[in-house]
Amino acid sequence: MRTRVAEDQQPEGEVAGAVGGMAGPDGPLLRLFRDRRIAFLAVGGINTGVGFVWFILFSLAIDTAAPGAAWADFAVIASAQVASSISAFFLYRHLVFRVTGHFWLDLARFQLVYVVIFPLNLIVVPALTLGLGWNRIVAQLLFTVVYVALSWFGHSRFSFHRRKEE
Repeated sequence: MRTRVAEDQQPEGEVAGAVGGMAGPDGPLLRLFRDRRIAFLAVGGINTGVGFVWFILFSLAIDTAAPGAAWADFAVIASAQVASSISAFFLYRHLVFRVTGHFWLDLARFQLVYVVIFPLNLIVVPALTLGLGWNRIVAQLLFTVVYVALSWFGHSRFSFHRRKEE
């Protein structure tokens, strides 16, 4: 992958530091980090924190509404997934990639990345909590490492991809 280069050195139609063919004006974080990959990782860190806060809030809410419910892990994961993936989409789209057009296509592609991650989360975290007796928050924290790696590759190579002619 290339690092960010001066605009006058960039080939026609290509964005400096573009990851996976993404195009669009630089997001605000590129003024700070000057490399799209670093900005992507910074937003990923923010998204991880935001997603974990959603997870804890839904965990507290569901445990309060239905203490000891066997379905609680699944409900918490599903609720947090929806809320955090929507938050992540807007943060990436506006702070890092600044792509234009194709809003619904970008959102659909962004969510497709989670078609793999979400079911995996539904398998791993409950296996750790229900099968091994782990604390739900600790289990999700451990899975977050896997989640971050898979989402980085999916979003950097697929979600906001633009062909050169777009």
